[in-house]
Amino acid sequence: MRRRRRTSGRGHGWIHGRVHGRVYGYGLALALLLTACTGGGQAGPGATVTPGASGDIVVASGRDVTGKGGIRQQLIDAWNARQDREHSGVHARLVELPGSADQQRSQLLGALQSGSAQYDIVNLDVTWVPEFAAAHLIRPLPDDLVDADVVKSVASTARWGGKLYAVPFNSDVGLLYYRRDHLKQAHVQDTDLSKGITWRQLRDLIDAVEAPGRSRPKGYEKGWTTQLGPYEGRTVNGIEAFLSATDGAALTDENGRYTATVQQLTDGLAELRARTQGAYTLGDAVRSDEGESLTDFADGRTAFLRHWPYAYRTLHQSLSDAQLGVAPLPGRAVLGGQNLALAGSSQQTDKARDLIRFLTSKESERCLLDAGFAATRESAYTADDVTCGVARTPGAASPSVSPSASPSGESADRMPRDDRGRPAYARTILLPALRRAVQRPRTPLYGAFTQTFATELGTLFTDDPPGDAELAAELDRELRKVLPG
Repeated sequence: MRRRRRTSGRGHGWIHGRVHGRVYGYGLALALLLTACTGGGQAGPGATVTPGASGDIVVASGRDVTGKGGIRQQLIDAWNARQDREHSGVHARLVELPGSADQQRSQLLGALQSGSAQYDIVNLDVTWVPEFAAAHLIRPLPDDLVDADVVKSVASTARWGGKLYAVPFNSDVGLLYYRRDHLKQAHVQDTDLSKGITWRQLRDLIDAVEAPGRSRPKGYEKGWTTQLGPYEGRTVNGIEAFLSATDGAALTDENGRYTATVQQLTDGLAELRARTQGAYTLGDAVRSDEGESLTDFADGRTAFLRHWPYAYRTLHQSLSDAQLGVAPLPGRAVLGGQNLALAGSSQQTDKARDLIRFLTSKESERCLLDAGFAATRESAYTADDVTCGVARTPGAASPSVSPSASPSGESADRMPRDDRGRPAYARTILLPALRRAVQRPRTPLYGAFTQTFATELGTLFTDDPPGDAELAAELDRELRKVLPG
């Protein structure tokens, strides 16, 4: 029996394994840079985070696991250098919160409610913005901080109650990764799926890989895998199935009120059941998170993987462009990411706003894209005159910028890039996917929603699952208990 590697907490945890004889821990560590829900920090859960020194602008965020001198720190260092030139006497300091995404949310809520930590800026998952805004823990921002250059779908995550409460920092969207080498071994003639495929076509390709009498790839077990463990990953996959089945009908309205019908829930459950049926889905998917599904795919256990943009760089550390492809996710794809918000208790609001403006500027967003994030601005993908000149990202256009190096001194970046230094798929696949992406329910009660939603969906993966109509009725009853109608 294959031994499972478990990560700690919810979201993206540390994980080590081997891919084709190569230690894979470093690549997976890089993966954590780009999470929709940031993973663990340097200290253990519950560690005390001390406030900044007098005059510091303190930015609270999940861990930037590019390590010392990572892209977020580089951008803050660049802002600090500007302050030195201007003799402002103010510096910014990045505080990395320990624990899983849920633990970080709890820490931020507790700190802002009690005033126990002097945070000025908080980096929030896009689903947390309504909760923090409704609780008056973050304050409204000037509307001009989010201009027309911000991807429209991404910009909508920053508002609540008609006001701007945050500024998109890095985004995320579900994508489909596939093993070109598996498809070639199955004699698939065209292994370029970048224009997109349907779920039916995906199953046809899996059937080709598994055709009777055909030699299967080494280590191969089932067609595809995703994140169906009992955490936010299950919610994301469920929402993508529901919105695909109902042509984008949301579960809540713009005010967070529950609006779904039992029939819509039934249709969504039928779609999720079809996507996860045992004939095509790796059995371990029902217990997998981002790290485990990524490793299973890289190990060759599946031909397809639903994952986030950060996997593009991570997987290319061990797989060549001839082995790995990426395409839009069939159907609807969920939007993720993180937004910067101004803490209600901040005593340095002007400088904090200035830092937010800098960190989300055109140049900074290009730096984030070059480092592997999904940037939030259209110009990062489309404007060749927008370059990264303040950070040491591998794709920066300046010849004076050195590529990132691994601890062994070798280049850590094997990600394909276009002639302008962007990730090769950024303009043609990632940007269109962001434009089409859909949000999870927007509600100050998102924590209660996702716990209920993921718990109820879990019965689909038991030995004796209920029928779609039965489960839809139960799901409807439970959601009405936790969301206003």
